[in-house]
Amino acid sequence: MTDHEEHLMVQEDNEAQRDLEAQAIRGLSNAYLLMRDEIGKVIIGQSEVVDEILISLFSRGHCLLVGVPGLAKTLLVSTIAKILHLSFRRIQFTPDLMPSDITGTDVLQDDPETGHRSFQFMQGPLFTNVLLADEINRTPPKTQAALLEAMQERHVTVGSNTYRLPEPFFVLATQNPIEQEGTYPLPEAQLDRFMFNVVVNYPTAAEELMILKQTTGNQKPELEAALTGRQILALQEVVRKVPVAEHVFVYARDLVRATRPGEATAPKFIKEYLSWGAGPRAGQFLILGAKARAILEGRFHVSTEDIKSVAHAVLRHRIVTTFQADSKGLAPDDIIDMLIEHVPNQLKTQAKAAAKG
Repeated sequence: MTDHEEHLMVQEDNEAQRDLEAQAIRGLSNAYLLMRDEIGKVIIGQSEVVDEILISLFSRGHCLLVGVPGLAKTLLVSTIAKILHLSFRRIQFTPDLMPSDITGTDVLQDDPETGHRSFQFMQGPLFTNVLLADEINRTPPKTQAALLEAMQERHVTVGSNTYRLPEPFFVLATQNPIEQEGTYPLPEAQLDRFMFNVVVNYPTAAEELMILKQTTGNQKPELEAALTGRQILALQEVVRKVPVAEHVFVYARDLVRATRPGEATAPKFIKEYLSWGAGPRAGQFLILGAKARAILEGRFHVSTEDIKSVAHAVLRHRIVTTFQADSKGLAPDDIIDMLIEHVPNQLKTQAKAAAKG
């Protein structure tokens, strides 16, 4: 084979690979639009919440949903499980819940034929594709740690045996922000396991009117399955392959480092308003979330706008405000807004410099 022929073969392979990637992008983008339509049959509004949950799902991350009761968080999660043709379980966390209640336990069983006794593992509710961990801050730290370990390692250990969790495995945990009596708040190190902190707000007046009309009748929408578990796993791999330009990596790094008050280059307002900043995992989730957002919009490249779009969900539970910030009524989202304004975008900076030159 000549060098020219070998070059042509490599070129054809590259073109075939690009065609496959383009088909995968179109497939995920079309599936996303179908999912949005199906979810819209049941859930009124909350488009930003739906987007963030789907982005984290295709990024292989987990979500913490924060909102007052009655905002259809459970209905949203169960609807997503239905349209994705995935198994779904819900755990209501309570102060008396033990780790074995969620992971499963070894049970002594009698063999009716031989009469021998042996231990058999009985799976807990963790063995599912989509898990809704309702009011995770109502259960003691030991049970919280069992869940968070399963989220990170994607397996559970009982006795001397380790059991793999099914794939895909996606946890959505909820917290009630207004009722804190008798709760066990998640430590910052455990909050860091969640890719996104998703704030579920009240609906608008128009949305609330539609909710009243749609949910007080006897009509039940028929949902169509959009994707299977195997397809989701394949699409998660597609998200990982999305290329990211160097300046986007730099922007994500700079945004995360700017949250750390101990950094010499941290802005003055960060040193005043934050006592603790985000770690490297925040940068990883910024990149992964931006990749998934780009793919869902039908693009095979990531921009700094994608980073900005997911910045609040990634950072709001990874920064700790000071008394000064609290006394001025500044929430984490306000400080993230200030950060996005402060941290320069390398491309814009270069463009301005070129214009002046």
